[in-house]
Amino acid sequence: MSNCDLCVVRNRAICSSLDAKELEALNAIGRTRTIQPGESLIWEGEDSVLVANVIDGVLKLSTNTEDGREQIVGVVYPSDFIGRPFGGTTGHGATALTEATVCVFSRRDFDAFAREHPALEHKLLERTLGELDRTRRWMLLLGRKSASEKLASFLLEMAERLQPPGCAWNFEDAGPRRITLPFSRQQIADVLGLTIETVSRQFTRFKNERLIDLPSRRDVILLDHEALTAEAG
Repeated sequence: MSNCDLCVVRNRAICSSLDAKELEALNAIGRTRTIQPGESLIWEGEDSVLVANVIDGVLKLSTNTEDGREQIVGVVYPSDFIGRPFGGTTGHGATALTEATVCVFSRRDFDAFAREHPALEHKLLERTLGELDRTRRWMLLLGRKSASEKLASFLLEMAERLQPPGCAWNFEDAGPRRITLPFSRQQIADVLGLTIETVSRQFTRFKNERLIDLPSRRDVILLDHEALTAEAG
């Protein structure tokens, strides 16, 4: 069996459109790599030399302002694709928030493979359009939503995106859902455009109102899906 046969995100990643022979060819040009929290895979402004599928773990996409401040502009989850195929330079860096496993390809090799496999190019287009939709929703969140709406939206997205592979989790059927956030409180504040004090106050309010429970700094138990959805606006 090839690595592709054993991949836990095989049916959700962009390579899901490929048949066994095509997967074998793709596997021949890729390699699996494990990166540690804080380790970067892609650097902002550098030549686009590699692309990758995320198999496990969570990474942040970030850019730096002129005065050196970091702004997190996106979060990458298992089955997501990162890098810039057919491109020159990267507009943001990609850094692991948790230990992560990625399937890495030389960008030139991947570009050549994609040109020969229209189904893969189609998947790339679908992913690009999906990212555009998420970016538009994120603009709404940052520009129009209140602090409580931002945090509730963030927690609901985490619960959805951090599901184990193959899990069709439904809040109403499964009851409370425990998630381990890959972010510190300061990082959550940075992502949502809030202060850490505001984020902490909203977490406390959600806990007091029994929307969530907080057994530790990183663990969150979502108790009331309906109320959280309403809070998210």
